[in-house]
Amino acid sequence: MLDISPRFVEGSEPLYLQLYRYFCTEIQGRRLISGTRLPSVRALSGFLHVSKTTVESAYHQLMAEGYIESRERSGFYVVDVDWDGPMPVPTGKGQPPVKTVHVQTPPPTTSPVPVQYDFHQARVDAEHFPFDRWRKYTNQCMQEENKHVLYYGDQQGEPQLREELSRYLGRARGVQATPEQIVIGAGTQVMISLLGFLFGTRGQAVAMEEPGYHGVRAVFSHLGYDVRPIRLAEDGIDVEALNESGAQLVYITPSHQDPTGIVMPYAKRLKLLHWANQTGSYIMEDDYDGEFRYHGKPIPSLQGLDTQGRVIYLGTFSKALLPSIRMSYMVLPQTLLAVFQEKLADFDQSASRIHQETLALFMKNGDWERHIRKMRTLYRKKHGALLQCLQEHFGAYIQIKGQDAGLSVTVEVKSESTPQQLKQIAAASGVRVYPTAHKWVHPQENGLPAFQFGFGGQTIEEIEGGVCLLKRAWEPYLHKDMGEE
Repeated sequence: MLDISPRFVEGSEPLYLQLYRYFCTEIQGRRLISGTRLPSVRALSGFLHVSKTTVESAYHQLMAEGYIESRERSGFYVVDVDWDGPMPVPTGKGQPPVKTVHVQTPPPTTSPVPVQYDFHQARVDAEHFPFDRWRKYTNQCMQEENKHVLYYGDQQGEPQLREELSRYLGRARGVQATPEQIVIGAGTQVMISLLGFLFGTRGQAVAMEEPGYHGVRAVFSHLGYDVRPIRLAEDGIDVEALNESGAQLVYITPSHQDPTGIVMPYAKRLKLLHWANQTGSYIMEDDYDGEFRYHGKPIPSLQGLDTQGRVIYLGTFSKALLPSIRMSYMVLPQTLLAVFQEKLADFDQSASRIHQETLALFMKNGDWERHIRKMRTLYRKKHGALLQCLQEHFGAYIQIKGQDAGLSVTVEVKSESTPQQLKQIAAASGVRVYPTAHKWVHPQENGLPAFQFGFGGQTIEEIEGGVCLLKRAWEPYLHKDMGEE
């Protein structure tokens, strides 16, 4: 056992920070040499008469900064790194120096651990993008006789693209849309901004799912909207709570709720439409990855079920093509078209005309739907591989949510560590993971740490390697009996 004195500075900073700073001092002073095994969490917490969470938090911070590493079924060890002399240990502002505790930790790495595996929820498979076909249509648009694409285009988007999109949405998603109802723009946040200006920003209330897409929430907040989070039921947004909120605008992701993955059933969609009809409200339906569903038949879009013109349908090409193309769209009800054209007459088109014309040719010649079929098959395989790997390596230590659609699944981890701590531990091993905590307005107090695991941007081999490495990094912090009744 290391020589550790169980005395702390009372009334100063948190105990885990004192313990962390002690380790930093000992490692940087070379009193804890590379390869030294640290006491187990249980042993150290008992010796110091502090909680296991205190010790775990200190170890998490040390791992995140590269001082120590976790070895499977062995424990924590000081990292073997090159040494360039002592570095100052950060101290709390205005706090007395940390006085006692003797433990060991390794010197910080001079650069971050390279990312080997990235589970970002919005990454796509760019390797299978049809570059040759896209280049062909772009070149076709740029011929001498097509100089018109070099100038400002239609405010709502290129007519040819809106015609192709109208036909596709009717076939694939059951959306009722004429080309005149479609507005093209450079991304979903641009579309939401236009809607924000359309409805007026002075104290307007807008309801959103809790948790929900933070990118849209940020737009509404910056525009001065009163954002009212509405809790989720097992089948999607709580309509009773929505009604009680008093909001007459609501933004939802019913086909693959972000981030829980809930797919709103048919009956719940009808209930939501009834609320909109009764209250004269508008529903913003974001079908951001509706092309990808892996179990059962796709449920018709909410807009396709709407008979009273209460739904604004939003979609994007970022998931099925590439995010860098920056192309999204919305379908406005007929009742809002005149309002849009009057209030936003001074707003120029934000998406590239060249990309719009290219995409129109891509769709007209059948390449779009061929690409969708190919990517749906590919993503289904990756989706299955991720689920299998998570079950094999983590088993009862996790709970998987939202595994029916989209390019990600949500995973709740049975651990006493915070999402940020687990993220840092993963990063120290070369794995990048993404907590969902920032998607809550009012975070859950006792919920398990949750992460969105994207699989679109990795090969099956990378998915397997990343999950395996992550299991080794997280294993000391997992507790199988957590989250059980």
